[in-house]
Formats: sequence, C-alpha cells, structure tokens
Amino acid sequence: MLALAAVAALVGILIGAVGVGGILLIPALQMLAPLPIQAAMATALFTFIFTGIVGTALFQRRGSIDWALTTPLCLGGALFGVVGGWANARLDAKLLTLILALLIVAAGANTLFTSSALRTACFDDRPRRQRALLFVIGAVTGFGSGLTGIGGPALAVPMLVVCGFPALAAIGASQVIQIVASVSGSVAHLAQGNVDLRLAALLTLFAVLGVVVGVRAAHAVDARWLRRGVGLLCVGVGAGLLVRLL
Repeated sequence: MLALAAVAALVGILIGAVGVGGILLIPALQMLAPLPIQAAMATALFTFIFTGIVGTALFQRRGSIDWALTTPLCLGGALFGVVGGWANARLDAKLLTLILALLIVAAGANTLFTSSALRTACFDDRPRRQRALLFVIGAVTGFGSGLTGIGGPALAVPMLVVCGFPALAAIGASQVIQIVASVSGSVAHLAQGNVDLRLAALLTLFAVLGVVVGVRAAHAVDARWLRRGVGLLCVGVGAGLLVRLL
C-alpha cells in the first residue's frame, strides 16, 4: 500500500506538470495490488476523475485553460468514453495488455520527440475545421481512456502538441477532458463492477496531492527535462510490459 501511495503521488505530479503520467498507474496496480488488467484499468480511470477536477481548478485559477480549445475536446470525450468502457469488458486481457503497452511506448516516444510539433495550430485560420479536429481528438481520447484506463492527458496532450497547439494550453485542456472522459468511461466500468472503490480512494488522495505539486511545477519551471525523463520512463515501462506479455 505504501508503494502504491508513492506511485499515485508520482503519477499526480506528472499529470499536473506534463500531462503524461497516469499511464503508469495501471502497471503499478497490476504488480503491487495485484489486480486483473480490467480492474486495474477501471480503478485507475476512476481516480482520474478527481485528479482532473483538482487540475482543472488549479489551471483555471492561473488562467491557463483555453475554453475554445477545450469545449470540442470534451464533447468528443463525453460521447466516446462510455463506448471505450463498454469495449474494455469484451476484449481479451492479453489484447488489452498489448494495447496498453503499445500506447505507453507511443506516449513516451512522442514526449521525447516533441520537436516534430507544428509551429502554428492546424486549421488556425479555419475555425470550423479546427473544432472538428478537436472533436476527433476528444473522441479518440475518450474512447482510449475508457478502453485502457490511462486517462485523458496521456492521449490528448501528445495529439494536441503534434497538431501545433501550445504545450501549456494542451496540458490545461487535458485536465478538463480528463474529468469528462473518466466519468464517461467509468459509467461502463462501474456498471460491470470492475472498480475497486476502496483502493481508488487511497490512490485518489495521494494522486490529488501530487497534482497540486505538478501544476506548480508546470507554471514555474522549464519542463523540457522533466518531459524527457517521463518519456524515457514510459518507454521503459511499456517495453517491460511487452517483454512480460511475450
């Protein structure tokens, strides 16, 4: 339990600081709880409702949430999160583990190579197309969150940055879609009885404390070195899951 509390706090710090971090909670739940893959994904996703609420409040207080960017994201996430949660219970555990491992490696690699991002946001001069793009990113984020339990930021931030949106705005928007996608996906998981509520309460407490520290770091320091460290950690964890699976 102490080890899980420490991991939850670290995950909260990374969510608040760089947006990528929640993706590491599920392997920890599998190894330290231990929980079956579906239960680990569902329990992790449920805790992200509360880290999202705290992160949103802290980013909004600092004026770092662009609601024109965030609203279409949340609409897509709300509609497709429950679909991902429904699909989670119907897929084989090994397939889910493979999907999770590949997503962790991809998130880590993307975090390491953010220089590929565009200088200006896609469709910056075409608002309707940009809103449609944001809706699609939100839908992918919601479905992926419900399916794998990794939370909104780990999916939304890399896609937004690659599409040219500012990193801080992407992290701020991801805090909001984290709430929407997690609630939407958790509806299906709760109905199927996959959420360990007692364990989720412990994880939430320490993750929320970590988010408070992480948000301060996001606004106070150059996060490039932190992002590189997170990227390497994600690649290592994802590769470890693949080796374990094979």
